[in-house]
Amino acid sequence: MPIVVDIDVMLARRKMSVGELADRIGITPANLAVLKNGRAKAVRFTTLGALCEVLKCQPGDLLRWEAEDTAGE
Repeated sequence: MPIVVDIDVMLARRKMSVGELADRIGITPANLAVLKNGRAKAVRFTTLGALCEVLKCQPGDLLRWEAEDTAGE
């Protein structure tokens, strides 16, 4: 998928655990793991806003686009 989730990077910069972040934004650690590992199909703006508030960052610090590998074409 061309959208890459960099929550791990921000967690490391903030020295915060997944469990602490999940508690602070009000979602389960399992649902945060789905988002963090890039398996989510969508993210609510309220969740994205809570992530940015707690991690003190911008949405672009958490999500980025990468072109898919087209070497086989």
